[in-house]
Amino acid sequence: MTKPVIRVYTDYKSPYAFVAVAPTYALEDRFDVALEWRPYTLRIEEYLGAVETRTEHSWRRVRYSYMDARRYANKQGLTLKGPTRVYNGYYANAGMLFAQREGFFRAYNDTVFERFWKRDLDLDVLAEMSALVADLGGDARAYEAYVEGPGRAEMDAVIAEAEALGVFGVPMFVFDGELFWGGDRIDLLCELLREHGVAERARA
Repeated sequence: MTKPVIRVYTDYKSPYAFVAVAPTYALEDRFDVALEWRPYTLRIEEYLGAVETRTEHSWRRVRYSYMDARRYANKQGLTLKGPTRVYNGYYANAGMLFAQREGFFRAYNDTVFERFWKRDLDLDVLAEMSALVADLGGDARAYEAYVEGPGRAEMDAVIAEAEALGVFGVPMFVFDGELFWGGDRIDLLCELLREHGVAERARA
């Protein structure tokens, strides 16, 4: 019997997506569900403005967001250092699709998040992303060919599908047509799973 699917939209440059990774994985431990991870590239300048033209109001939002996300990071023993500039993140997000196809998604997902938020990885430098893929046992040349080739159209299609569903931010969870934005909405998602009679696993 096919398990109920929860679609998870994420972006490696989002601090809130980073701190929601472990709670998201835990959904498969708590319920008989399958997680379907998809990249959604945030266009940061659209809602926070370009760095050089941000208002003081926007900067207050930025500072608060990192402070708030760091609270969750600290509770999980994670290192979360604010990025030094605005990133696009295409190479990392398209790499998620590549890693899923090649069978090393979990290691890739964890490593990209961890290294980026320690400032040990530049998501926008192809050579660094390619080296990371190789470190994880992937085919670096195949990765480069993918992200510089069909990966762009595939990412565009993933984002277009996400936005057709109503996605606008990350982490975003989609189940039975309902959207839940943010790791702090996981409990509400769990309530919906129970309402749908999704089996819960026995806790040790």
